[in-house]
Amino acid sequence: MQEKYNFSEIESKWQKIWEETNAFKVVEDPEKEKYYVLEMFPYPSGKLHMGHVRNYSIGDVIARFRKMNGYNVLHPMGYDAFGLPAENAAIKHNVEPAEWTWGNIEEMNRQLRGLGLSYDWDREVATAHPNYYKWMQWIFVQFFKKGLAYKKESSVNWCPSCQTVLANEQVVDGCCERCGSPVGKKNLSQWYFKITDYAERLLDNLDKLEGWPNKVKIMQRNWIGKSHGAEVDFKIKDYDETLTVFTTRIDTIYGTTFMVLAPEYPTVLKMVEGTEYEAPVKEYIDRCAHMNEIERTSTTNEKTGVFIGKYAINPFSGAEMPIYIADYVLMGYGTGAVMGVPAHDQRDFDFAKKFGIDIIPVIDVHDPDIDLNNLQEACAAEGTLINSAEFDGMDNQDAIEKIAQVADERGIGRKTINYRLRDWLISRQRYWGTPIPMIHCDHCGWVPEKEENLPVLLPTDVEFTGKGESPIVTSKTFVDTVCPVCGRPAKREVDTMDTFLDSSWYFLRYCDARNDEAIFDKDKVDYWMNVDQYIGGVEHAIMHLMYARFFQMALYDLGLVKDEEPFKNLLTQGMVIKGYNDEKGNYIKAKMSKSLGNVVGPAEIIDKYGADTARLFILFAAPPERELDWSDEGVEGCFRFLNRIWRLAVEFSEKYQNIPGTYEIRNDADKKVAYTLNYAIKKVTDDVGDRFNFNTAISAVMELVNELYKYKEGDVNEALFSTAIKMIILLLAPFVPHITEELWHELGYEGSVHQQSWPTYDESALVKDEIEIVIQINGKNKEKISIPGELTRDEMLQIAGEHEVIKELTEGLNVVKMIAVPGRLINIVVKP
Repeated sequence: MQEKYNFSEIESKWQKIWEETNAFKVVEDPEKEKYYVLEMFPYPSGKLHMGHVRNYSIGDVIARFRKMNGYNVLHPMGYDAFGLPAENAAIKHNVEPAEWTWGNIEEMNRQLRGLGLSYDWDREVATAHPNYYKWMQWIFVQFFKKGLAYKKESSVNWCPSCQTVLANEQVVDGCCERCGSPVGKKNLSQWYFKITDYAERLLDNLDKLEGWPNKVKIMQRNWIGKSHGAEVDFKIKDYDETLTVFTTRIDTIYGTTFMVLAPEYPTVLKMVEGTEYEAPVKEYIDRCAHMNEIERTSTTNEKTGVFIGKYAINPFSGAEMPIYIADYVLMGYGTGAVMGVPAHDQRDFDFAKKFGIDIIPVIDVHDPDIDLNNLQEACAAEGTLINSAEFDGMDNQDAIEKIAQVADERGIGRKTINYRLRDWLISRQRYWGTPIPMIHCDHCGWVPEKEENLPVLLPTDVEFTGKGESPIVTSKTFVDTVCPVCGRPAKREVDTMDTFLDSSWYFLRYCDARNDEAIFDKDKVDYWMNVDQYIGGVEHAIMHLMYARFFQMALYDLGLVKDEEPFKNLLTQGMVIKGYNDEKGNYIKAKMSKSLGNVVGPAEIIDKYGADTARLFILFAAPPERELDWSDEGVEGCFRFLNRIWRLAVEFSEKYQNIPGTYEIRNDADKKVAYTLNYAIKKVTDDVGDRFNFNTAISAVMELVNELYKYKEGDVNEALFSTAIKMIILLLAPFVPHITEELWHELGYEGSVHQQSWPTYDESALVKDEIEIVIQINGKNKEKISIPGELTRDEMLQIAGEHEVIKELTEGLNVVKMIAVPGRLINIVVKP
């Protein structure tokens, strides 16, 4: 056995062996309980960062631990390979997106294997590969047939300089990130998924996700945004149109003195066409098109708006109310029409004040400090109705129900539920994405490509200019086709799918990744799903996780899967942060970023200390859900710890050859080692299996190693020492797979350490004859004493009352009471 821990030689050796033997390949086994652990797959940027290392190390510990506990573990990896960066690379570096992507995947594969991760690489998927996006297109066709996919005109970001549609992430402070020109809006025909059909199920099922963090479930609830309220119909005077408003406060209907429409409201331009209001309305709409939602809805901005020359009729009071368009009303919530109640809403109050609109209080809040006839600001809307005709005197909460009922009876409104969640716009005017498998025929309309013709392949004869529509429109071979229904000439859809679609079902494809005949074998998916442990960043709490849940429900309704929810348990790991000095010399901690100059790359750590050290530090430095504060000293410490284990094993192998299989406790030193050993086994088992407290699990092993270093200087029980070293190797195997595999082999054990059963602990060894407890006086630590280990609370108090140390501490004081916490402390409450 080598004297020195040569991590580079050891890690490359075992990575090669694992790859050659396909050590982590897994198949379905009905005789075994399955466990599916999955980390969110990466975009193939070409380089791993420390956030990746943390995410994948967490998953690998769980996977290896579960395997050693007898589970049949599925632990796959792949790539979310479509996306805008590849297209930008094509423009900037004149390289094909496919070439750029596959090159990056090859490099990231090398880096992932270098971390010693236990992936079944036979299940690798890449969403940009035709054998994956063929089934993405197949899903789209099924959704279309089910009525979940539809096309309608909608507003998109448009750069007039680049002459192209921009994704939201390409708009920075209202300007194009490419050229800096102000970004406007343009109406285009877009494809949508009807995720709103699943709003209630998405909401209700959150209660079933007991293994999800509450913060994530709260974020999803807020995003879905369920509101109970009523729709009210307002006729427009001398105009054949009705405005429908959603409100949660129909009790304030008599206080409505104006109406506000979103600038994007579909019929606004028609209402002002040919009138004196047309020009100012168009100008205002254009101005709003250059604002983002944050700017438009800010409560601190001065209120702006334009009168459109029309009046709405209050269906209850009959009053005529001016109709405005204003930036603070969005089409994304409710109906895009809002009733203005200035007496009881501050935003409406500010608007009414600016434009000289009546302010009519309709709820008496019974506050003597508020003059309802001379309001200086909007007042609370909880109290008794006034100025509300037959509803005067009613409590406003009762009035909400009553007025909604009357509205329904009169045919001017109805109780309803509204959701903040909007249908999912999935069209992208980009090249590097899954082609939408739809064909437009002048005779048949929009029809899907025949399933036997899938995949609809991305064309390669395209130009990347950065201008105009999707590069696909430049293809001479893609657009023109024939209608699959009638055979007439037709044209293909040139938009591609939002890449969030690809990541909304990849976990299902892993279950049967090489199936060319079907999206997956249902029996295989039914065996592996749902995912037992999903791991990823909290930044995906809403979009990715919401979309994946929607996909799973829709596929469940299609009879393709047995579970409504894809992820049983969710762990959201914290970011990796590192301190740096800013330009003023201030020391600041922030997420690792190239622009801040505080990046530590995995490669430099692995080259200097090895992958096991990188993994150990990233798992030891902080609990997984918390931020990890990078520390070069911490990395050094973890490297020293692995060297200590190596030296301990070397010394053991040189001194002791023929070791008995079991050990007997001979003395107190043996007893202490046996206790520390069994405590470590219990601690690691509980912390990894139940709580994911990897840092405290590793700490328990460190304590065991420290104890062995002290123990080996005395009268060594060779069998106990041998057992302890063997247990250290087994306990650390999920954390540091290379060094433990090497030590297992070098010490003469058969097979792979990762194929061994997880160790069990001896309860009797955890019973101490004597324990040390803390003595507190009025909650402050004063002394430590030794007492028998298995005393009850009453027995502890009895001994405490007779103990000389306690007598000295309480001499001359009045002991009010004594509180005993078995095994830990006695707190004595005293008074002078």
